[in-house]
Amino acid sequence: MHVPLQVKAFLRSGWGWTCIFVGSFVFLLSFSVRRSLVLSLRHLSRLVVAGVLWVGFRKLLDVLENATGSCYEPLSAVDGQPTVDGQPFLLLREGASKQLCVGNGMLWRGYEVSEDIFLLCLCCLLVAEETAVFGPYLTLGGPSGAPLRLLFLFCVTLLGLWMFLLLCLLAYFPAFPTQILGGALGCLSWRGLYQGWYRLGPSWYCPGRPGVGLFTKKEGGKPE
Repeated sequence: MHVPLQVKAFLRSGWGWTCIFVGSFVFLLSFSVRRSLVLSLRHLSRLVVAGVLWVGFRKLLDVLENATGSCYEPLSAVDGQPTVDGQPFLLLREGASKQLCVGNGMLWRGYEVSEDIFLLCLCCLLVAEETAVFGPYLTLGGPSGAPLRLLFLFCVTLLGLWMFLLLCLLAYFPAFPTQILGGALGCLSWRGLYQGWYRLGPSWYCPGRPGVGLFTKKEGGKPE
């Protein structure tokens, strides 16, 4: 079962919404502690890295699907014809691209990884990682005015929305082999970044984990 185009368009905009809310939260939290634009931009660079990863994987998955797929034209029912999705089909050109095939109203079949599930899994894990620092920040007595708390609430709401959409895709538009691969790719991307590379600590080649450089204490007990 295919996801409607309107739903796919909304899902594709998910990365933009994630960057807007999470980016605003990360910038405001880091800047309110240190008043350092350089430090705030360093923390924001994690979103840039994730965005480059998302675009790169999209390009790679498109190349994979074009390289392994074929273009078909559904025909009227004919006895004995092989079928795709229950409809008889005619193989047209194995060398055609997916964009050209679908644009001409035909059917494309190739080795597919769900970009929607990949994006939702990556966004959920990214939002959870970036907002998890708010608890320690408040514990150490960091300044938390209404704008910061409101942005945190927006991020939590966004996380709930992405999780809800993820469950809806799995329940109402099942395509489990491709969705499992997309989810696994999203989780591996998160693990490689937040549980791997970012643990190396802040440097010219690594932005560091969320909260690094923000939560040392002053003598008065507030974040330095």
